[in-house]
Amino acid sequence: MKIGEITQILAEFAPRDYQETYDNTGLLVGNAQLNCTGVLCTLDVTEAVIKEAIETNCNLVVAHHPIIFKGLQKITGSNDAERAIIMAIQKNIAIYAIHTNADNILQGVNGILAQKLGLNHIKVLLPKPNTLCKLYTFVPTAYSEKVKNALFEAGAGKIGAYSECSFSASGIGTFKAGLNTHPFVGSIGKQHQEQEEKIEVIFPSALQTNIVAALLQAHPYEEVAYDIVSLLNTFSEIGSGLIGTLAHPVEESAFLEQLKHLLQVPIIKHTRLLGKPIQKVAICGGAGSFLCRQAIHAGADIFITADVKYHEFFEANNTLILADVGHWESEQFTIELLEVVLQTKFPTFAVLKSKVSTNPVHYF
Repeated sequence: MKIGEITQILAEFAPRDYQETYDNTGLLVGNAQLNCTGVLCTLDVTEAVIKEAIETNCNLVVAHHPIIFKGLQKITGSNDAERAIIMAIQKNIAIYAIHTNADNILQGVNGILAQKLGLNHIKVLLPKPNTLCKLYTFVPTAYSEKVKNALFEAGAGKIGAYSECSFSASGIGTFKAGLNTHPFVGSIGKQHQEQEEKIEVIFPSALQTNIVAALLQAHPYEEVAYDIVSLLNTFSEIGSGLIGTLAHPVEESAFLEQLKHLLQVPIIKHTRLLGKPIQKVAICGGAGSFLCRQAIHAGADIFITADVKYHEFFEANNTLILADVGHWESEQFTIELLEVVLQTKFPTFAVLKSKVSTNPVHYF
């Protein structure tokens, strides 16, 4: 199996279209055409992780955090990241990053944390703009259902909890077939009129290639007329942070104690307790303090995230508990998530979870 075949599954799970503009995801080091001997999943790529990959015969490391984040000016081995890159290149080990694109999908980094917390009725806190498109196409009336069904199968027509959504309007289409054409209806050199339906469907922008391929496959015409436009509408399943509800309310101190146990962290920084039970929980793995207002607006009782600065704690404004659980701690289950995604697709292939703790923060 090629390295590229495995990374393609990751690209389908969390399309790069959904990454933030500042991010750097995808295959960062290595050759996608090499045969893969095994996959090692980790949160960060360090020199110790590359050594572990060598010892376990894994020539593909899949990490949440990109080892090459900003432009590198030199690779001399002067720090851990540079030494890890040098070692990876020397040993033909590929490195793939799946960062904010995995943060921004419903079943991604925040999704597995929500699952561990036992949250129900999950929703995105801040939907990401420019992630939806609309397809317009024109189909002979007799073939409209076939084309619509093909588009639905490819992932089009989903709006919130509704699927197979479309709009059709009848009209007359005209065309004149030129030389060396093979028209489905009509004759070469003569204008033809055909009863057609205009079909409109919405779809996630990351699925555009699949949507167009499905359209061309199902449409009877030799030349298919279609338009794709980008929408300003947000997609409810793509974006930053999540919010959900616990099955039953939990007293504040008890919830924080459960959170410490789940994340295996000795201390949680948080704003003052408000004396009311917790049931509605907002989360954002990693640095998510920018979502505090969204969490408040969504009615959260607590917002769990990391890397909160001193002045940002004031934004809780006694309306919710703002809890900083640590960056690594909030994203630690991502390693398990990556393993499950790949193991489900390749059940007989070696997919390992790194045993190296890459957390640079320690508690005394």
